[in-house]
Amino acid sequence: MSQATPGKFTLEYLLNLLLGVGLMGQQHAEAIKRDYQTALTDSSRRPRGGKTPAKAVASVTDPLDYLISLKLPLPGAAEGRLIDDDVLARLMAKDSGLAYHRVEQRELDLDFITHLLPQSFAARHLVQPLGLEGSKLAVGVRHPFYQQVLEDVRRVAGREIQPVIVSQSNLKKLINEIYAFNSSVRGATSQYDGGSRLGLDVSNLEQYVKLKNASEIADDDQHIKNLIDLLFAEAFESHASDIHIEPKRDRLLIRMRFDGILHDMYTLPVVIHPAMVSRIKTISRLDIAERRRPQDGRIKIAHKDSEAEVRVSTMPVAFGEKVVMRILDPESLFLDLKSMFFNADDYRKWQDFMSHPHGIILVTGPTGSGKTTTLYSTLRQISTSEVNVTTIEDPIEMIHEQFNQVAVQPKVGVTFGSIIRTILRQDPDIIMVGEMRDKETAENAVQAALTGHLVLSTLHTNDAPSAVTRLVELGLEPFLVASTVIGVMAQRLVRRICPYCVDEFVLTGKMALDLGFITTGDLTLRQGRGCDECRGTGYLGRLAAVEVMPFSDPLKELVLQSDQNSMTIKNLARREGMSTLRENALDLMLAGKTTIQEVLRVTSAD
Repeated sequence: MSQATPGKFTLEYLLNLLLGVGLMGQQHAEAIKRDYQTALTDSSRRPRGGKTPAKAVASVTDPLDYLISLKLPLPGAAEGRLIDDDVLARLMAKDSGLAYHRVEQRELDLDFITHLLPQSFAARHLVQPLGLEGSKLAVGVRHPFYQQVLEDVRRVAGREIQPVIVSQSNLKKLINEIYAFNSSVRGATSQYDGGSRLGLDVSNLEQYVKLKNASEIADDDQHIKNLIDLLFAEAFESHASDIHIEPKRDRLLIRMRFDGILHDMYTLPVVIHPAMVSRIKTISRLDIAERRRPQDGRIKIAHKDSEAEVRVSTMPVAFGEKVVMRILDPESLFLDLKSMFFNADDYRKWQDFMSHPHGIILVTGPTGSGKTTTLYSTLRQISTSEVNVTTIEDPIEMIHEQFNQVAVQPKVGVTFGSIIRTILRQDPDIIMVGEMRDKETAENAVQAALTGHLVLSTLHTNDAPSAVTRLVELGLEPFLVASTVIGVMAQRLVRRICPYCVDEFVLTGKMALDLGFITTGDLTLRQGRGCDECRGTGYLGRLAAVEVMPFSDPLKELVLQSDQNSMTIKNLARREGMSTLRENALDLMLAGKTTIQEVLRVTSAD
């Protein structure tokens, strides 16, 4: 430790750390010390006829809690960034010479660490074993002055201890989750594991294995309920968009998608897989006895003060049924359109598209590029009591009372193409078609546009100009494309730099040129170093990189000349002012919104 470090954990110690790195001035520190002494004095007095709540006293007497409660802004950081427990943990680690770790539950051997310490001890002292580092046991602590507690852990574990600084909030979250999650897994495993592999369903790969039937799986088992609830709670708290439950030969893999990227979360005993699937099928109203064919269902879940819909898909794979649950959060599906566009000119073009009384507006991009979010957000903006909005979806992403929503059901003849004809007899003003995937759908969408309706839809193409080629490939005549399409927008989602841990770095001109960027000098860019808020990834949330192409008169003339070459169309659109996906993503990077890695990951060179 530094010479200025006192021998115990005090507010003065924490303030000295902040003073030492220039995050606080001396006068401010003295004022905080005076206020702290006043708070300590006040907390020692008991009000007449009652007692001061124990939690309130603890928050004042604990110097770390007190300093965090002041919510002091972090100098030089993004707006809203505070001097929190993560900042202080990093300073304490550097000062004491100990390692700083941000710990994820999925990185830990739950069985090993939960057997070392009871939950009551871990929660009371905020200390958590993390695993072995060589012959030593790594133990997470919130400050360096835990000698007596660490000695108790050493005696219980029978190993030398290696303290590791972990932020207070990270420790509390770990302790709460680890013991509850592991208790549910152990309980479920002991119930279904009879020393055999009866729970392993490999009927799709190896027919000789005996399977449990539906009656043998107790989907109402409390351990399984708790386990599913904990998975949902973690997904909601972490803003995951998908939960994957994937059976393997000898393990069950749980993965979650954050900001478009899948992350391995847990490896569980495969024996509990049938019971987990049965529980999910039950609450999503699927047939628990049917394992040979895919099924789709929905769950509506209340979480804190909001509700979210979960779309459930099951599919037979080699070692059982894979389950994917997509979490549809209304807050992320309905966005303010203006906030979606970084370039004001692109927003103006999109607004112009929406002002047309009839025609076709297209959004293109691969699966997961945010097309549905763009369409839903657009519909909500233009939907009023004066217009009839009808959507055709496969499936309905999010039920919204302002729209008349129809789900595609091919088994009973309700397809994208066929239902448009019916909708035209329902006096619509605006029609949203989930996807133009065949000639019938495209022709009926064109017919709707020609008869005075505004049609919004999606296409799977790599960029906006390719939408013209795709429509012609579907069987539309060029003159129909030219006379009905208002405009096309291609989009991709790039991950946003976490505002809580953003750092600046210099990209040299040579490195930029090597990466394919044209520049005359060094670039000062931003990146996230990883923190509790972003789960150590350096990213938090996503932004849209877009390519907006209006169907101008010259472009229509080009299409009518039977020249539907996407490169020719692209060159004309660029001469008319269209910025490409790569250019839009680069603007986001230069503005410090995303990273160079994201630009290269989601866009191709123009």
